Amino acid sequence: MKKIIDVVGAIIENDKNEILCALRSNTMTLPNMWEFPGGKIEENETIQDTIQREIQEELGCLIKADDKIFDITKYEYDKFIVNLTTIHCQIIDGIPKPLEHSKLIWLNKENLLSLNWAPADIPAVNKLIK
Repeated sequence: MKKIIDVVGAIIENDKNEILCALRSNTMTLPNMWEFPGGKIEENETIQDTIQREIQEELGCLIKADDKIFDITKYEYDKFIVNLTTIHCQIIDGIPKPLEHSKLIWLNKENLLSLNWAPADIPAVNKLIK
């Protein structure tokens, strides 16, 4: 039986209506694919707690997560299943830095499909560009 991993991803938009995209590093699972930054939900953590913790660890900035969930996707990879919850977030302090990712870019919504996204993130990308 495949392991099920519950994760949350941050959809962070700047004042130019650009979305923050993170390139997974060579040392991560699914290397060199783009994703919404975030990570695994720990036991007894809310989605908001998780995303705030993960963004502090991965990007070195503070965010506020919306109360409303943007999208929920279940994706079955070869060795595991990901339940990805995406949520809109606002940066409240700091500038995102790629502390764990290879690269960060801000991209207009209409250009999001130009990137090679991790499969679990694609439904949220498609929803964003509609």
